[in-house]
Amino acid sequence: PGSGGRRNTLTEWGSGMARTAELQHQRRAFWTGIRDGLPTVAAAKRSGVSQARGFRWFRECGGVSPVELSEPTGRYLDLAEREEIACGLERGESLRAIGRRLGRSGSTISREIDLNGQPGRPYRAVPAQVAAEARRRRPKPRKLADQRLRGEVQKGLEKRWSPAGISARLVVDFPDDEAMRISHETIYQSLFVQARGELRKELTRRLRTGRALRKPRKRVDGRADPDRRIPDKTMISERPAEADDRAVPGHWEGDFVVGKNNRSAVATLVERSTRFLILLHLPGGPHDLPAFEEAAVKAMTALPAQLRRSLAWDQGLEMRNHKKISIAADLPIYFCDPHSPWQRGTNENTNGLLRQYLPKGTDLSVHSAEDLAAIAAELNDRPRKTLGWLKPDEVIGPLLSGDQTAGAASAP
Repeated sequence: PGSGGRRNTLTEWGSGMARTAELQHQRRAFWTGIRDGLPTVAAAKRSGVSQARGFRWFRECGGVSPVELSEPTGRYLDLAEREEIACGLERGESLRAIGRRLGRSGSTISREIDLNGQPGRPYRAVPAQVAAEARRRRPKPRKLADQRLRGEVQKGLEKRWSPAGISARLVVDFPDDEAMRISHETIYQSLFVQARGELRKELTRRLRTGRALRKPRKRVDGRADPDRRIPDKTMISERPAEADDRAVPGHWEGDFVVGKNNRSAVATLVERSTRFLILLHLPGGPHDLPAFEEAAVKAMTALPAQLRRSLAWDQGLEMRNHKKISIAADLPIYFCDPHSPWQRGTNENTNGLLRQYLPKGTDLSVHSAEDLAAIAAELNDRPRKTLGWLKPDEVIGPLLSGDQTAGAASAP
């Protein structure tokens, strides 16, 4: 019974160490995904952990990885090599023979067993890997443990300076003092990572963003997987090449212009080759998606077929039901890459002109469908240098059937 109990204990111990190693690899995979710009949900899915665990890891660490992302390489033994060492020892091979098979010296194998093996127990790969990684994470002296440096950084943050500005200014103020040097990344980590809280957490409110979590620039969206938010989207890279040179009319770009506190909105549709503008009246605001979809379909189906070749949009949630719009309007819809407004350059430029009539920070719901029709008509009547000083109305006129010169459509 005693030996059986010991065997059970060893089995449980080995299983626990295996789970620890697996969790470390999952953490590394998760934070590698965050570094590569994946949303939290997608990073969790890639690493094989639940969404809840992924969100907890991200929140607890302030959006900054607490683990070394690179797998041990080069002079470090990896898990596969440690498994070979364990198998060789079980077969009774000499340390030199194991080393020759791995391309390592016998002294390296001997040192590995002494450092990472369990005293009085057979060498096992998983616990040795865990021990080696724990040793690699030896605590290092923290820059902000220096009270004088910490004080200067704190004063800069209280003045609402950026971490990059603080780092650069320290060189100016203390040109001959190497101890007064710190990178902006170290300041960010001290603010966002709970384990490195030398600076008071409330100082994060002094940052321009005011966030207590750091959001990597490359991330598409931190809330959910973008493929799940807008399923089955076709990217702009697959749009017909004829749209790029604007020689063929009928390719449109669209967007929302939002009002104060994102509670009101006007949708804009601009034809790439003629710069003709259509404004969609959305009395229910930007979150009334059925009304937007109906207004978009109504506006596009009023155009002749040769002017409904494609529509480019960003990855906003208003296009969650893009397939419904595409089928109803007989109009292919293509999505721009994240953070790439230049892929809808015509629309961005037109929205800038539109802000003369619909200023930022104002309530756009005060404008009726008739008001928007008048604004669109005025912009479509404006001579454009890019059109050889012709007007959008004049260029698109021969292509239109019926009366479409008003340039406005309304949601019910």
